[in-house]
Amino acid sequence: MSVQLKNTEHLITLQHRSEQEMLEAFKNGNHTVENPYVKLNPYIVCPLTAVIMFDTEEEVEVTLTIKGKEEAGNITHTFPKAKEHRLPVFGLYGDYENTVEIKLSNGVESEVKIQTAPIQDNIGRCTYINTTSEYMQDNIMFTTPAGLDYAAGYDYNGDCRWYMTEPFIFDMKRLKNGNVLIGSNRFIAQPYYMVGICEMALCGKIYKEFRVPGGYHHDQFEMEDGNLLILTQEPGAATAEDMCVLVDRNTGEILKKWDYKKVLPQNVGKSGSWSDHDWFHNNAVWYDKRTNSLTLSGRHQDIVINLDYETGDLNWIIGDPEGWPQEMVDKYFFKPVEGKEFDWQYEQHACVVLPDGDVMMFDNGHWGSKDPEKYLLSKDSYSRGVRYRINTEDMTIEQIWQFGKERGAQFFSPYICNVEYYRDGHYLVHSGGIGYYDAKPTQVLPAFLDTKDPKTKLQTITVEVEDDVLKYEMHTTANYYRAEKLKFYHEGQNLVMGKGELLGKLAVTEEFLTEVPAEDTGLLMPEKNEAKFINEEDRIIMDAKFERGQLVMIQLESVVDDSVHRYFVPTTKHTFLAMCAGTFQESDDRVVKFNVNKEGLKGTFNVTVTIDDKKYQTGVVVTI
Repeated sequence: MSVQLKNTEHLITLQHRSEQEMLEAFKNGNHTVENPYVKLNPYIVCPLTAVIMFDTEEEVEVTLTIKGKEEAGNITHTFPKAKEHRLPVFGLYGDYENTVEIKLSNGVESEVKIQTAPIQDNIGRCTYINTTSEYMQDNIMFTTPAGLDYAAGYDYNGDCRWYMTEPFIFDMKRLKNGNVLIGSNRFIAQPYYMVGICEMALCGKIYKEFRVPGGYHHDQFEMEDGNLLILTQEPGAATAEDMCVLVDRNTGEILKKWDYKKVLPQNVGKSGSWSDHDWFHNNAVWYDKRTNSLTLSGRHQDIVINLDYETGDLNWIIGDPEGWPQEMVDKYFFKPVEGKEFDWQYEQHACVVLPDGDVMMFDNGHWGSKDPEKYLLSKDSYSRGVRYRINTEDMTIEQIWQFGKERGAQFFSPYICNVEYYRDGHYLVHSGGIGYYDAKPTQVLPAFLDTKDPKTKLQTITVEVEDDVLKYEMHTTANYYRAEKLKFYHEGQNLVMGKGELLGKLAVTEEFLTEVPAEDTGLLMPEKNEAKFINEEDRIIMDAKFERGQLVMIQLESVVDDSVHRYFVPTTKHTFLAMCAGTFQESDDRVVKFNVNKEGLKGTFNVTVTIDDKKYQTGVVVTI
């Protein structure tokens, strides 16, 4: 039995081919407003979207209305004057014959019917919603993955009107140009690191994938000039999730780095999920123009920190000071204002700096203390959205708003989640990591629960509060990393055609410089390893099974000379106490996925694999 080799094109390439076929089909027909060209899911990954195309002799505005199942569900958008109309369609219902009305500004009208397939199984279902169509209007609540359920969007009625069929994960943020930023669907390393982030339209079209050498996790932020702050880590470092980089929007080049190890000790202020490897666990970044500073959330030290943007120096720390050196407490930590209700946050997420300098975050409340003897059980815990007011002159802090504590364990999420600020008094609080086992709040992080076990129940609760009145509450099955309320349509023109771009670089994969003595068996890898190789445009991936602790090496052996590139494949995995996106967890812990990036390589190579003291052939030949 030969080792499997799969040559895989990047989604950008597949989308470009689909787009070219769509444009060719359009060109070969006489498509007017009465007979438009319609393509469902044109960019492969968003089944409840479509494109409608036609031309007009004169420049006209076009108003599209995607008809709801009732009038309140209508989604309407008017496109600017043009003769060529390439119109994205959002908000279709699954397993339904949808009606789309087309109205031109010259009075001509028509309509098209679009039949969709049933929504796939790994999309969370809304089980409860309490809001009004007057409040939500045509806004959609988008949720992004924390597990096996993919990104989805829900309307005022809890109907799914958008979802993805690929694991684009972590936060989804709207850019100034109307596109969104979201984590790439290309997994690079455990537990959830992706090659970078994608700029895409909500129809799924990727305009740019920004690759980052250390991979991407958790969060990103668009700067005023369009450049991007991206959370990452140093390639090959012994620690994780402790670096932020500034990436050029046009080239993908890294312009600036902030390494938190330079300003924080790694072995103090430990949360209950701390480890040597994942000492900080940075899950959010926010740039504040008013103070020219970065605010970052460090889950595994129970702190939110603020750094000078230019120098990287530490400005202040929000968090329980217990366990920190006194000299740091005196210099950087805030003291609560006496006589006012106040609670510190624990293992928080999604810090946001408000226009007046207040700091909001989702306080997960996980463990509820710095002292292990005072750790709380899940049934006694709470999570909340909280707004703190800080005074950097006298280093005091007060709590001026919160939501969620009063709900106790019913709103408790030990991981993930976010808050959003719309205006003073108007907030979103997303508790996306609720888990039950046998009808009780789970002590195990919900990401580690077996979702096939009937005793397991995962839940997300998303609320919006306006002037202390609950205006929106939605419950969905599954855990979801974050929620973002957005409109489908943004001020913009027709869909922009053309192939997307791969920007930035993957890291040069570290080579093992010493040859390991091994018997050359001349045989193919054993069938029990179930090995397969995936050849992508910028990397080679080995997916195989090995026993824990086995010595495994990949060799790329040149076919023209004696040169060999050797790569050590770890088979003893890190133990992760946090799992903010369990999307890529394997049910079999023998599964190993290892990437050899093509950066820095050139030539044609035979791929061989050494297992313990024996070398095996794979039959795989790659040209780079």
